[in-house]
Amino acid sequence: MYTYALATTHARQGRLVALCDPNRTRMAVHNAILAEEGAPEAATHPPEQFAAMLAEHRVDEVIVCTVDRLHADYVVAALEAGCDAITEKPMTADLDGCRRIAEARRATGRRVTVGFNYRYNPVHRQVHRMLRGGAIGEIGSVHFEWLLDLRHGADYFRRWHRDKRQSGGLLVHKASHHFDLVNWWTGARPEEVFAWGGLFFYGEENGRRHGLASGYERVHSAPDAQGDPFALHMADSPDLTSLYLDAEHEDGYRRDLNVFGPGITIEDDMSVLVRYDTGVRLSYHLAAYSPWEGYRVAFTGSKGRLELDVTEVPSTPPPGDGAAPVRGMPAPKESTVSRLVLRNHWRPAEEVPVEVGEGTHGGGDVRMLDSLFGGGDDGIRPDDADGANALLTGLAANASMASGAPERIDGLLPADLLPRRR
Repeated sequence: MYTYALATTHARQGRLVALCDPNRTRMAVHNAILAEEGAPEAATHPPEQFAAMLAEHRVDEVIVCTVDRLHADYVVAALEAGCDAITEKPMTADLDGCRRIAEARRATGRRVTVGFNYRYNPVHRQVHRMLRGGAIGEIGSVHFEWLLDLRHGADYFRRWHRDKRQSGGLLVHKASHHFDLVNWWTGARPEEVFAWGGLFFYGEENGRRHGLASGYERVHSAPDAQGDPFALHMADSPDLTSLYLDAEHEDGYRRDLNVFGPGITIEDDMSVLVRYDTGVRLSYHLAAYSPWEGYRVAFTGSKGRLELDVTEVPSTPPPGDGAAPVRGMPAPKESTVSRLVLRNHWRPAEEVPVEVGEGTHGGGDVRMLDSLFGGGDDGIRPDDADGANALLTGLAANASMASGAPERIDGLLPADLLPRRR
């Protein structure tokens, strides 16, 4: 996404001058994209040359797209080199990384942006305006349910996300989107978290119990994977082939592991309770094995209730029906349906017209790119404090699942490094 943007739609606002990656094949794919769009080739460097690369090419801003566990390493190195940093969500995957980013940002005065693209979704911006405008008065509670369908949800269990050390689990990697939305919508900061969660559907034991297990380790070249609806067939896609299959010889990374195989250490079904500094309370649920994809969020306040229902994929189509060009990949979300209802006290329910944006994440991605590369302050651009508040919610939830007790946010970081409400 970033490579295409800097080569085409946002070429006047910035240029991709260098790539840093341990895999030369993948860097060559990105340079091929630049060449196809008539953009200058980017220099390529291995990770050990990262700091030297920033100086040599006089880099202004670094975009970090590593596995989550490594985000902090590159964000901190970029800040210390005098660069600003944009990082994919979550900001990082653990407390140490969160602390290091906070310290480096404070010491250098440079800017950190976290790619919470859902903030830019027009429907979510409308919800923000209504809540901040007092549409339901003072907010008392939020109920939030997010469902990942059988293709999208499964994709986190066949690649590096399945290892909690790399991703922090879905309450860090995926739910950071959702926790950030609640923080932003309500103008509140999390204080205490309690959570339950477990691996119910995916994994070796669950596959056997539900009659879904297959014996292969990875899909490519496995005959018994051909009839498995959960199998990802990378050879169906030129992009997946060039970025992953053709690159395996360099680092051994396999993108198509069996979702009912061993080695999965993350949860697929999680319930979280959060108490905020404003008194707002959140009940949140994430399931990664639903027959449809979408979410429901409801805000109840002193004057009424605001309800948002979004359907992104109404049902998971069976393999081979043509809905998705790559067997096993999530279907494109081209028919998102959003319904926003305002229910004030003593009045009939009012359906509020909404704008559903075109493109991925409800139109959020294209608007986020405009914000990131346009350089202006639109009041939405999430910074490291926003990234930390979302991350700490997920980390506290992980800690609560392990301890069986509520976890206070102020017990996770030193008081002087705790993010505050903006």
